[in-house]
Amino acid sequence: MENNRCIVSVIVPVYNAAEFIEETIRTVQAQSLVEWELLLVDDCSNDNSCDIIERYMALDSRIQLIRQEKNGGAAAARNTGVLKARGRYICFLDADDLWESDKLSSELAFMEEREAGFAFTGYEFADEQGIGLGKTVHVPQTISYRQALKNTTIFTSTVMIDTDKIDREDIYMPQIESEDTATWWHILKKYGAGYGLDRALVKYRRSEGTLSSNKLVAIRRIWNLYRSQEGLSIIKSLYCMCFWAIRAVLRRI
Repeated sequence: MENNRCIVSVIVPVYNAAEFIEETIRTVQAQSLVEWELLLVDDCSNDNSCDIIERYMALDSRIQLIRQEKNGGAAAARNTGVLKARGRYICFLDADDLWESDKLSSELAFMEEREAGFAFTGYEFADEQGIGLGKTVHVPQTISYRQALKNTTIFTSTVMIDTDKIDREDIYMPQIESEDTATWWHILKKYGAGYGLDRALVKYRRSEGTLSSNKLVAIRRIWNLYRSQEGLSIIKSLYCMCFWAIRAVLRRI
């Protein structure tokens, strides 16, 4: 069943995602909440990602393909999606991740119950086939800016934002590495606590060769956020990074 009424805008940056994008589209179509729009922002892919998306667009009016004029990275693609979004609530979904069928409905009910502007859920690691590995990441009931500096447990594909409570200007992501984490920190610093729904409603596909699979890269990125983006001292940065590293390791073992 199709429904032109839009409550939630789901934003997916797409770049050479032909291997996974069909399954990702279907995971949104399978949602028990049907009042959504799916904005697939293509970042100048050179595979057949757009052909796949166009096939689904022809069958479901809730799906839109937005083509970037030049390759700008995930942050620019997500920002284009935020600009075009019609829904009150905005969710982000990476092109290779998957949702449980009640992800949107459960998180929306959770936000309404707590009158939250910013929420996130737990998630489960999955292999390249999207099969859960049984390793679930639990999330706290609430998280503050200071707590988030030491605990990057907020995963992009789990986030939901209420634009009646969070200005859209504050959702736009900066053109830096780990732009999503920087955005969550900014929102928490400005608006206060975020709310965690401790259910694994997302499958995080751990593909070989992704940025997050390189631990040295991850360490450098988080260090640069502490020093350049947040302006923390070396001592404060080291303090936060120690907690970040311990939690990052525990999430993956």
